[in-house]
Amino acid sequence: MRSVLVVDDDAAFRALASRLLLSWGHTVAGEAETVAEALALAETLRPDAMLVDVGLPDGDGGDLARKLVALPWRPSVVLVSSDPDAAHHARAVAPFLVKDELPDLRARGWLDG
Repeated sequence: MRSVLVVDDDAAFRALASRLLLSWGHTVAGEAETVAEALALAETLRPDAMLVDVGLPDGDGGDLARKLVALPWRPSVVLVSSDPDAAHHARAVAPFLVKDELPDLRARGWLDG
């Protein structure tokens, strides 16, 4: 399976996503709350994939996703939000999933690269 960096400003969601990813056999490389922290951890940890919230306190998750998919090792990125309307903005950059549908992530295979 793959190493995944979970990026979300909600600690409860990060914990839930991490538990789910671990139960599917993925390694959780780390967790980040902000764009700045995510970029720094991505460079250090070089995860295979990233689960990124669209709304982060210091920037836009869509903009972050554009930077992440351009990294030299080309990690997979899935954008998430509790707001289904965020899909319109997000889908142009990376696959989008409403947070309530997180269990569907495995079936969709988006982190399997």
